[in-house]
Amino acid sequence: MAMSGLDIFKLLPKTNCKDCGKPTCLAFAMGIAAKKAALSECPHVSDEAKEALEGASAPPIRLVAIGTGDTKLEVGQETVMFRHDEKFHHPTGVAIRVSASLDEAALNEKIKTVDNLRFERVGQKIQVDLIALDGNGVAADQFAKAAKAAADDSTLHLILMSDSSDAMKAALEVVADRKPLIYAANAENYEAMAALAKEKGCPLAVVGKDLEDLAELTPKVKAAGVEDLVIDSGARSSKAVIQDLTKMRRAALKKTFRPLGYAPITFATGDPAEQTVQAAGYVSKYAGIVVMDCTEPWQVLPVLTARMNIFTDPQKPIQVESKLYAIGEPDENSPLMFTTNFSLTYFTVEGDVEASRVPAWILSVDTEGTSVLTAYSGDKLNEQVVKKAMDAAKVEEVVKHRKLIIPGYVSVMSGKLEEATGWEIVVGPKESSFIPKFLQTVWKAG
Repeated sequence: MAMSGLDIFKLLPKTNCKDCGKPTCLAFAMGIAAKKAALSECPHVSDEAKEALEGASAPPIRLVAIGTGDTKLEVGQETVMFRHDEKFHHPTGVAIRVSASLDEAALNEKIKTVDNLRFERVGQKIQVDLIALDGNGVAADQFAKAAKAAADDSTLHLILMSDSSDAMKAALEVVADRKPLIYAANAENYEAMAALAKEKGCPLAVVGKDLEDLAELTPKVKAAGVEDLVIDSGARSSKAVIQDLTKMRRAALKKTFRPLGYAPITFATGDPAEQTVQAAGYVSKYAGIVVMDCTEPWQVLPVLTARMNIFTDPQKPIQVESKLYAIGEPDENSPLMFTTNFSLTYFTVEGDVEASRVPAWILSVDTEGTSVLTAYSGDKLNEQVVKKAMDAAKVEEVVKHRKLIIPGYVSVMSGKLEEATGWEIVVGPKESSFIPKFLQTVWKAG
């Protein structure tokens, strides 16, 4: 049973030294109990206390790294069931499966295609994280050759997939320095796979026939000396996968059930559209890694977008820098408009201004990352906020006209804004999609 905050407090130094970053030892103990602090943050705890507190201080879901360096993929160590309780910390890794049975030319082309699945959305770069090299049924030397090609031709992290310990050993001989995820240990081969994972220092996926089988298998693998695990319940249908993911998450967080306290790996199945829908669902609840067979941008981008949205801190919306942006090649006679610094709002407006083919200036006003109506209703968008942004951007030095286009939904603030700035306020369209027509037919600098 998990220790309470008071039980943990009794084993701490009780000096209130603040070296852990918390104001008191009691606050630190409560943080450990809530899985929001680690015992290692206290430099003064005794060895006896460390031993007693090891279970209480360990995260309910172990953090596992795949790959090396600053770009390594970290999965696990989540602390809540629901995003609104806090946030999700480590985004789901998205992997594309590539068959090691392909001939050299086809394999290289497939690796290149997967490596190029990179996109930009609302100012942020998003991409696939892993290549899942499927070597099942492939000879050991061919699997090793394919693994080397994947390591040499791609910057993505690797999942090596094979039930054969001999084939896995051959592949690891050439790519172990990349710290790939070994997939997978099962009831028949776990001893050999665990030995390889331990020798090479690589994380290991453990797959069961069901949750009960999985819960029996992970302690055996851990006893063999491998602690960095990723788990697979063996389910493949959408319903069964979601059920198992939820049960595993609940068991780890609510019951501190260590045998299932690892990030899960899942596989999307079916036709391309079905795989996209499944993968997005698994990202939402609660896959650590999701493997797809798809390589078309239209299939992958929705999954990456869903991940981006799910793993954004709900208390800190994605924001752009609050400043004056030039769209096209505007000059002193070009229109000037403002919007908020909420990324989705800004990039929507930017796209519609670009579509108008009218060079323009967009002033991004700091509203703490909230949309126009939300900011206005919360008094984060008013005449003084806009004036401050205009002054900071020195817009009077950029345009010679004194006209400011404002979003149509906040036309009510036009009078006060005109008084505060001395500029003529032009009420723009309510919907961003009408900006092109507005700039082409309504806007006049003179």
